[in-house]
Amino acid sequence: MSLRSRTESEGGGLNIAKTALPKGAPARERPSDYDVAAVRDEIRAKITRVLGHEIERATLHDWYLAAALSLRERIAARWLPDVRETRIEGKKRVYYLSLEFLIGRLFTDALSNLQLMETYVRALRDLGVDFGDVKDIEPDAALGNGGLGRLAACFMESMASLAIPAIGYGIRYEHGLFRQAISHGWQQEFPEHWLEGGNPWEFERFEVSYDIHFGGRIEHHPTPQGDAIAWIPGETVRAAAFDTPIVGWRGAHINALRLWSARPITPLDLDVFNHGDYAGASEQRTRAEAISKFLYPSDETAAGKELRLRQEYFFVSASLQDIVARHLREQGNIRTLASYAAIQLNDTHPSLAVPELLRLLIDHHYVPWPQARRIVSQTIAYTNHTLLPEALENWPVELFERRLPRHLDIIYRLNADNLAAAERQRPGDIRFRAATSLIDETGGRRVRMGHLAFIGSHRINGVSAMHSELMKHTVFADLNTLYPDRITNKTNGITFRRWLYQCNPGLTALLREVCGDRVLDDPSALAGLEPYANDPIFQERFRAIKQHNKVALAGMIERTMSLRLDPAALFDIQIKRIHEYKRQLLNALDTIARYLAIRDNPNADWVPRVKIFAGKAAPSYHQAKLIIKLINDIADAVNRDATIRGLLKVAFVPNYNVSAAEMMVPACDLSEQISTAGMEASGTGNMKLALNGALTIGTLDGANIEIRDQVGADNIFIFGMTADQVMERRRAGLDASDAIAASPMLARVIETIDRGTFSPDDPARFAPIAHSLRYLDHYMVSADFDDYHRTQALVDARWGHAAWETSAILNTARMGWFSADRTIRDYADDIWKV
Repeated sequence: MSLRSRTESEGGGLNIAKTALPKGAPARERPSDYDVAAVRDEIRAKITRVLGHEIERATLHDWYLAAALSLRERIAARWLPDVRETRIEGKKRVYYLSLEFLIGRLFTDALSNLQLMETYVRALRDLGVDFGDVKDIEPDAALGNGGLGRLAACFMESMASLAIPAIGYGIRYEHGLFRQAISHGWQQEFPEHWLEGGNPWEFERFEVSYDIHFGGRIEHHPTPQGDAIAWIPGETVRAAAFDTPIVGWRGAHINALRLWSARPITPLDLDVFNHGDYAGASEQRTRAEAISKFLYPSDETAAGKELRLRQEYFFVSASLQDIVARHLREQGNIRTLASYAAIQLNDTHPSLAVPELLRLLIDHHYVPWPQARRIVSQTIAYTNHTLLPEALENWPVELFERRLPRHLDIIYRLNADNLAAAERQRPGDIRFRAATSLIDETGGRRVRMGHLAFIGSHRINGVSAMHSELMKHTVFADLNTLYPDRITNKTNGITFRRWLYQCNPGLTALLREVCGDRVLDDPSALAGLEPYANDPIFQERFRAIKQHNKVALAGMIERTMSLRLDPAALFDIQIKRIHEYKRQLLNALDTIARYLAIRDNPNADWVPRVKIFAGKAAPSYHQAKLIIKLINDIADAVNRDATIRGLLKVAFVPNYNVSAAEMMVPACDLSEQISTAGMEASGTGNMKLALNGALTIGTLDGANIEIRDQVGADNIFIFGMTADQVMERRRAGLDASDAIAASPMLARVIETIDRGTFSPDDPARFAPIAHSLRYLDHYMVSADFDDYHRTQALVDARWGHAAWETSAILNTARMGWFSADRTIRDYADDIWKV
C-alpha cells in the first residue's frame, strides 16, 4: 500500500497531531495545566529557596539548575522504591565496571525517558525562559574517550529500561576528556571543566567511603592452617562515592552510576604547614586527588604509567569493597556472592578485579584458595574491545612490586595454576606455556591484563560476530585452546531512546505515524517502514526531515566555524576518535583526489559534497595529530578555492562530543566506516548513523558485516580487502609501491601532499605521512585507495535518485536488531543469568 492510498483510505488521518496518544508518550504528551503549574512552581521555588536568587535576576544557568533540581526530586521519588524492592526481594544485581562512561547531557535524557519533556518546555515558557537555551547550558559529562564509554552509557540506560537491577562503577574525573581547540589547523588540548558550575544530577554519599592501599610490603605469618599473609601498605587513599541516577525508558526502573572521587586520608599536614612549607603540607592531598583529576593522563612517562595503574586499582578496589559490603549486609554469606552479583569488566581497564576479589575473599574473609577461585570465576565476566595487541594493557612487574605487591603475589599463584593446566594439556610445549602465561617474559617482564581478565572470568565476549571469531584465532588463540567454550559473542547495540527518539524528533514523529506508537518500545516495529521504501510521497517526507536536520547542522557549523555549507549537498561524515586504523587519512586522500578532479574538469556534472570530520586524537599520538593538521590544511585550500564553485567543502568540527554527535548523526547522508578490515571490534557510530537513514560506505569490519546482513548488500557501499587479505598482504610486507604504481590518481595525491601543496609554509610538514603511504602501509590506506575511490563514484551515481531514498529508508527500517536492549537481553540470558 502506498502512503497516498493509506492516507486516502483512512480519511487523511496520518497527521501526527491527530493520532491518539499512548499513556506517557514522549514529545506528543499533552500535560495538564495542573502538571505544568506544579513544575512551574517547583522551578520558581528552587530559584529563590535553593539558589537564593531573585526571579527577576536569575541567569540561564540559574534556570537550568532550578529545572534540573526539580527533575532530580522527581527522579529520587521513583528511584528509592526501586532500590528497596531489589534489596527486599533479594534480586541479583549486575555490576558494570568501566573506566569510561561517556554519558553526555542528562537533562533531556531524563525528561524524555520520564515523558516530562513537554511539561518542562511549557513550564519554562510560562516563566519567560526558552527551553532550548536552558538545555544548552548543561555541559557534556565527557567521562569517556569514545565508543567504549558511550557503549557503557547506552548499556546502563538499557539495563534500567529493562528493569535489570544494576550499578555502574567508574571514576568521577574532575576533568573529563580534554576540550579540543583547533589553532592554525593543529589540535590543542585544554582542561574540560564539566563540574565547574555544579552537578545537579549527583548525590554525594558521605556515608560511603573505602580505604584504598598502595605500596608497602607483604608479611607472612605461620598459623596452624598455613601461612597467613598480611599486606602492610605504604600509602592509603580514600574513595568517596557519588551516585548519578540512570532513568530507564518510561521510568520503568532507575539504576545508579556510582563514581569514585579520590581523597587524602589527611587533607593537610599541619606540622609541615606551621613550619612554613605550605606546598609540602598539601603534598598528600595533591597525590591522592591526582587519581581522579584527569581521564587518561598521558602514559608517555613513568609517572604517567604509574598514575594510570593507580586509577585502575583505585576504582576497582573501591567498587569491589562496595559490592562485597552490600552483599554481606543483604545476604550475610560471602560464599553466595556469585548467586547475587554479576560483575562485568568493560575492557581490560578493570582487570585488577580478578586479583582484588581474590584478595578480599582470602585475606579478609578467609575463603580457601580453590573456593575463592570458583567464586571469582563464577562472578566475573569480561568484554574484550580490541584485537590490537598493543591495546591489551600490560604493566611492568617492577611497577606491580612497588605499588601492588599483594596483587602480584596473587597473580603469581594464579599463574602457577594456569601454567600447570597448560602443561597438562600440552606436556613439554614451552611455546604454549609462554603464550598462555600471565607474565610476558619478552622485552622485560610484564603482567598481561587481557590474559588476567580471561583467566579470571567464566565468559569472555567479543562485540561483533567477526571480532569474537577473530579473538579465538588471534589475541586469545592459545587461551581459547586452554579454556574452550569461554568465548562468546555479544554484538554491540545502541539505545534508540537517545540516538533516534531524542536526537531526531522529526523522524521519530514520522515513524510513529507510519509504524504506530509501539515503535517506541519495540524496535522490530521499524520494519513497518519497508512497504513505503519506494513510495514517492513517503520518500519526499523522509528527505524533508533529513534536509531539516542538515540545515540545523549547517547552522551550527557556520556559527562555530564561520563556514557556510550548502544543505542540499551530500553530507559525507566521519565522526570518531582519530586513529590510523580508523583511516581518516584514507578519507582525506579521497578528498584531495576529488578536489584535483574538480579542478581538472570544473564543468563536469559533479555531485556537490560536504566532507565533515570530527574527533579527538590522544595528546601523545603524534601521527594522529598530524592527520588532523592535514585535514585542516586541505579544508583551508579547498574552501578558499573559488574555481571549484563550492562543489566541495571540507569541515573539521572541533571538540567532538555527545551533544555534537546528536546534531551530526541525524544530518548525515553518507556514513564513513572505513577502518582497516580486522581492526575495528564493532563500532556503534555505524549503527547510530544507519538508524537515522544514512548509507554506509565501509569495509567488511566489525559490525559493518552485520549491518550489511541486516540492511541488504544493495543498501550499503562495501569496499576494500577482507581481514584475511589484510593479514596476507602484511605478511608480504608493508611497501605499497605496487599499489601506487597501479594508481595514477593515488600517485598524484601522494605527490601533492609530499611537495607541500597544502603546506606552503612548511613543504616538508607531511613528509612522514607520504613516507608511510609509500613504504609503511600497515593500515592499508594505499592498498585500499583505488577501491575506495571507485566506490565513492558509485555513491555519486546513486545520490539524487529515488534509489538513494529507498536505501536510506530501508536502513532505518532494518536496524531494529541493533538496539542495546537486544544486546543486554543477550548478556542477561547467557552471561549474567538475571
